[in-house]
Amino acid sequence: MQEQQKHENLTYLVLWGMLFIAPVLSLYVRTVSNDAFEFRWDEVLMVWKLFAIYLVIFLFHNFFLAHLLVYKQKRAIYFSAIAIIIAAFVAYQCTERPKGGPHGHHDKMHHEQMADRQRPPMEDDMTFEFDHEPPPPDRQHPQRHRGEKKPPVMVGEHDIIALIVLILMLGMNIGIKLYFKSRRDTKIMAALEKENLEQQLEYLRYQINPHFFMNTLNNIHALVDIDPERAKSTILELSKMMRFILYEGDKKGVPLTRELDFIRNYVTLMRLRYTDKVDLQMELPTEVPDYEIPPLMLITFIENAFKHGISYQRDSFIHVRIGIEGTKLRFTCSNSKADKPNQEKGGVGLTNVKQRLNLIYGDNFTLNIQDNPDTYNVKLEIPLT
Repeated sequence: MQEQQKHENLTYLVLWGMLFIAPVLSLYVRTVSNDAFEFRWDEVLMVWKLFAIYLVIFLFHNFFLAHLLVYKQKRAIYFSAIAIIIAAFVAYQCTERPKGGPHGHHDKMHHEQMADRQRPPMEDDMTFEFDHEPPPPDRQHPQRHRGEKKPPVMVGEHDIIALIVLILMLGMNIGIKLYFKSRRDTKIMAALEKENLEQQLEYLRYQINPHFFMNTLNNIHALVDIDPERAKSTILELSKMMRFILYEGDKKGVPLTRELDFIRNYVTLMRLRYTDKVDLQMELPTEVPDYEIPPLMLITFIENAFKHGISYQRDSFIHVRIGIEGTKLRFTCSNSKADKPNQEKGGVGLTNVKQRLNLIYGDNFTLNIQDNPDTYNVKLEIPLT
């Protein structure tokens, strides 16, 4: 917020600095290009005096009035104040005219006429004196047109230009403020969206851990009655997975090697429970590059395959393949479907992982799920960082 304010003030400083330097550079260039001209600071000061009036109005508008319109949306107060400023500016222009105004022009013409009268006649003047046409009647007798209406003083050419410059200046100030306000709002929205994203991911991670442990403990409970010795080995494998979840599960990204080790431990644990009737194949890359992946992202699909794809009445299969191609990870998981699918309600795991994929990768991932009558196929492609 403060950085944006500094940039805005710096923009104003540069613009006004260029404006005040312009008459100095213009007069200097004119002096250098033509020796007949003399660099006079009084002319520069006269221009600076006019600029100072605009600067005072700008500072008051920038630090007091513009906030009423841009940030507080108080349009009635703002436009009322602007109307007062314009009226005061017009009144000032009528009472205090610069030398270049209409009166100054008439005074200059009067001095030139007096100088011509005092100057002795030259030969050229006498030669062409009778060739000059007489002035128009309206110039010979200006008093004859006293009934003719003259324009009001405040609508003179100089006053209109000055007023237009004032309005453009105030509009420019509002435009710059709206631009920087838009930039600030964009950054604030991005920060809020990032914070909201992190909160949602944190909530989803808290859902993953209880959901995973619930299913794993159910498997161990079933194995205790079948083979106590295997149950002990299962508990050791579970301790390794718990260590991973405890120290890595709350991170945004974990090394791909650690995630693959976690998947191996999980599949090893599940092998202890099932017989050879289950065709369990797992193909993982032998050489893993130094990439990271969100923790517990892939295990949800594998867990779902064991949960819904194993049949005790007929042969079943679960095939898992993970491949690395460049900076992309391709994951496929295919499994048979049990004769009596698991009727457990909830489906927290798949819903959870889909939400995480959307939050983390946006549109930069591909997830294709085919739920066929006899098979269930998952194909996932995500970028690696």
